[in-house]
Amino acid sequence: MSTLVNIQQASRTIKSGGNSINLLDSIDLKVNEGDFISLMGPSGSGKSTLLNCIGMLDNFTEGNYTFLDEPVHKMKEKNRVKLYQEYIGFVFQAYHLIDELTVEENIETPLLYKNVKSKERKALVADMLDRFNIVGKKKLFPEQLSGGQQQLVGIARALVATPKLILADEPTGNLNSKQSQEIMELFAKLNNEGVTIIQATHSEENASYGSRIVNLLDGSIVKS
Repeated sequence: MSTLVNIQQASRTIKSGGNSINLLDSIDLKVNEGDFISLMGPSGSGKSTLLNCIGMLDNFTEGNYTFLDEPVHKMKEKNRVKLYQEYIGFVFQAYHLIDELTVEENIETPLLYKNVKSKERKALVADMLDRFNIVGKKKLFPEQLSGGQQQLVGIARALVATPKLILADEPTGNLNSKQSQEIMELFAKLNNEGVTIIQATHSEENASYGSRIVNLLDGSIVKS
């Protein structure tokens, strides 16, 4: 198995009112291609911060982080953005769909960042609409969809550019139990197809879909 993510002695500290606050402390984490990791821990334990740092939305302030053997901690911002857009798909609890865009336009967004040609974009979006059984919803706007449907669109958008890594932050947090189960079974299926997944979750049931659980407490990994 090749290593996708390798984090060594990484911390994230922010300044607040003259004080330094440690959000993450001395994190060591290795993720191989094909892993399905569940980050668990109470609110404020650092799960979302760790996901955001892995996804390059935030930076570790200390330590080393390599992604596909690229030293992220040494990279310029624009190179990090390029790496993120090329290889990482994000699924958020609050969906983060763009209200003014239709379902198919939302799914297409990552492909625009990657400068995929129009004809190919249309084919890839059509494939996702078909795969998630949402062809009939393609002209609708997010507010016209249920929570579960919005999350499906969010997952389709995360997958359309065939990322190496899916990061999911409480992906079923706003869904009912039936929708939650459907989304988690979908993640399990994607993982079986070779997609590497890291999810942050409060739910032991959701965590059990992963192949490995990493527990966080006060910004540190307590056992994994």
